[in-house]
Amino acid sequence: MQITYQFRLYPTPEQEERMIRTLNLCRKLYNRAKEQRDTVYNQEGKTVTYAMQQKELPAFKKEFPEYQEVHSQVLQDCLRRLDDAYHRFFRGDAGFPHYKSADRYRSFTYPQPGAVDKTFARDGYVYLSKIGFVRMRTHRPFDRSNVTQINVKRHADGWVMGISVNIETTGVGQTAETAVGIDVGLHTFAALSDETKVDNPRYLRKSEKRLRRAQRRLSRKARGSRNRQKANQKVANIHQKVARQRKDFLHKQSHRIVQGHDLIAVEQLKVKNMIRNRRLSKSISDAGWRRFITYLSYKAARQGKRLVEVPAHGTSQTCICGADVPETLAIRLHECEACGLVQDRDIVSAQVILQRALEIVA
Repeated sequence: MQITYQFRLYPTPEQEERMIRTLNLCRKLYNRAKEQRDTVYNQEGKTVTYAMQQKELPAFKKEFPEYQEVHSQVLQDCLRRLDDAYHRFFRGDAGFPHYKSADRYRSFTYPQPGAVDKTFARDGYVYLSKIGFVRMRTHRPFDRSNVTQINVKRHADGWVMGISVNIETTGVGQTAETAVGIDVGLHTFAALSDETKVDNPRYLRKSEKRLRRAQRRLSRKARGSRNRQKANQKVANIHQKVARQRKDFLHKQSHRIVQGHDLIAVEQLKVKNMIRNRRLSKSISDAGWRRFITYLSYKAARQGKRLVEVPAHGTSQTCICGADVPETLAIRLHECEACGLVQDRDIVSAQVILQRALEIVA
């Protein structure tokens, strides 16, 4: 199993200049490679593959010597990103790949850091080829011998390194002494089958007033001016804070649930389709359901717990006795005429989800 640890980087001014230059060169290579693919396809009807573009890299670096400043595997990963973008488009998972602006290309990756023996030769530092030993803050230990890749990303308030590590997982237990069903929602973030609820923090909604004010100030600044850069930085800082608040909340809640239960049941949610609803898209994105389920999944696997995803169809329209109870979203109280159950509808949905999961496990 592979997990990613994130650590803050503290480059020197010279190192940061090299890192920014690496980003710019990778972005230009990405756009050149995309232009080549589109041109060849439009003119000749042929597809340019990743392997073809990778073979052209040595000649490309001779023609443009500035690319000697970037590690070869970083450049290869840049081309691989473009190839993945086209594959996602043809699978129907994403839109057609766009050219990248400076604001939309913010990271570069060393796909095989193990090839460099001195990557972690100095405590408190990481060696990034063509950049040097960069100081990092390690707040938790990790197995340095099983590092599979290193991603360096530029955030609004600094640099962060993501280290992907292969770890051994505990075998999934066959018992489910403590099981819980989870129904995620917007009124409350999550309702559990044990009748507990988790409030929805709504971090983006709470920051909208500050965000609107900052965006209005940004719109009044002249393009290309120093003041516009400062205003843009303030907008980015607000978005960054909201993202980190949400991530911290999801980590804490998923950890608490996994620690206390052997079996965790959730719905199979198609969030991508759900956010097409313009009235609910912002609230659904703010809740972070998909990331929450992802956190539950890998934390359960790490601790030998079991996560079961059940079909979402009918979980909010069914009683635990099996009877159909049609309810609109405005109705918050579940009342079953068949068995007489009167309960909060989200709690009942969580209990139905748990029932279905136990049937699957059995």
